[in-house]
Amino acid sequence: MEWFGMTDKGRMRPTNQDIYQIDAREPQETALLVVCDGMGGANAGNVASRFAAETFTRALKDELDGGLSAQARQKLLAGALKRANDTVFELAGRQPEFRGMGTTLVAALVCGKEATLLNVGDSRGYLFDGETLHQLTEDHSYVEEMRRQGRITEADARTHPQKNLITRAVGVDPIVEGDLFEARLQPDEILLLCTDGLTGMMEDGQIAETLRRAPSLAAAGEQLLSQANEAGGRDNITVALFRRGGAEGEA
Repeated sequence: MEWFGMTDKGRMRPTNQDIYQIDAREPQETALLVVCDGMGGANAGNVASRFAAETFTRALKDELDGGLSAQARQKLLAGALKRANDTVFELAGRQPEFRGMGTTLVAALVCGKEATLLNVGDSRGYLFDGETLHQLTEDHSYVEEMRRQGRITEADARTHPQKNLITRAVGVDPIVEGDLFEARLQPDEILLLCTDGLTGMMEDGQIAETLRRAPSLAAAGEQLLSQANEAGGRDNITVALFRRGGAEGEA
């Protein structure tokens, strides 16, 4: 197994409200990847994303078993999301400076060849098959809803002034529902989780080309962050990458 994670505050933001967590266990052929993008002011966004990612990961630390079925993976991810949402929502209600804070969350639980993804908000999960980048998750955003309804085009969505307005987030409401997706991983395929600091700066084709040419996941991750910054770096940028085959992991 090979894995890599990296985050950068970009060129425009004074702080980094993104965070990632990776827990990969080669003997069990399992891995958990989590990426969060906080919102609600500099300090509050940092708190929301950190507590959500840490709570989510901690909820699953004793559950990473290579024999998990799809149903079991989905149940575990949904349970971890509930714990993360409860934690952030409680913190937001306890201290005035955290009121209204929240975070996106995208996670992947990999067991051997199978992966279950969960997302809330507009951070994304992709599968790269060696040629094409396939988006597995669906954004919870106002602009994405309009695009799905055919009211705007894909090109319009990329430049829409309200493209950062999300319709679902962790910690904002007492209950949040995440969407679940299943994927089967071939040995050389790459799982990519990322925040909109990457996808807002790079087209899917550009990301695919970088993944195709990079000699390792570490090189791919570093190049993606560099390219997103070169394109403007208007937001924090985070990537978490996983591949079944390859060298030992890095983070």
